[in-house]
Amino acid sequence: MANSFTANQTLIRKLPYDTQKDLRPVALMGMSEHVLATHPNSGLKTLADLRNQAKAKPGTLSFASFGNGTSAHLSGEMLKLQMGLDIVHVPYKGQGPALTDLLGGQVTMMFGNWPEFRGHIQSGKLVALGMATAQRSQYAPAIPTLAEQGVAIESNSWNGLLAPAGTPDAIVLRMNDEVNRALAGPAVTDAFRKGGIASLSGTPERFAAFIQSEIAKYGDVIRKANIQVEG
Repeated sequence: MANSFTANQTLIRKLPYDTQKDLRPVALMGMSEHVLATHPNSGLKTLADLRNQAKAKPGTLSFASFGNGTSAHLSGEMLKLQMGLDIVHVPYKGQGPALTDLLGGQVTMMFGNWPEFRGHIQSGKLVALGMATAQRSQYAPAIPTLAEQGVAIESNSWNGLLAPAGTPDAIVLRMNDEVNRALAGPAVTDAFRKGGIASLSGTPERFAAFIQSEIAKYGDVIRKANIQVEG
């Protein structure tokens, strides 16, 4: 499961299931942290630069996303709301084509997964404006967070395991234990480290609390930005 799982509760009016009632959280597994990146030709290096340029030329800067209602889109809307910016959303069908146009300078900026953006930032093909994390990332400690620059946005792509509602406690706890055991194993630990993915073990209750917080976070921005997606 990923961010759309929590955003869809608010985003899609006729969702055929109830995110919290029909499924039971088992374990949160891994997370790709998001970075807000721009093309070097944009002249932007910090959020202060972004604010100044957007205020000077309203409606001329753009941000790409994986598509309408995706985490990259909703994070861009959070940025607009918190900073009071007039910037244009450009949706793509997936991160790949959006990243291609960002690298080509066709769009100004984008929230994207650190593993896919890491090489481009390290090579100078992209400039990191900030990490969308609560604290500095273990994978990018030299890059300031957006929160350090006055904009509290936490954005990422995560995966977790859920079971049908009504699954017995014993089964949920057994599956949770097996997932956490696998996450702690050397093979998974090494693969996650090399891939720049944060390993997230914990209890079903912790995962449930995380889901509730994500529903509240995305629900707030969806309502404030009046985002609508057919479904």
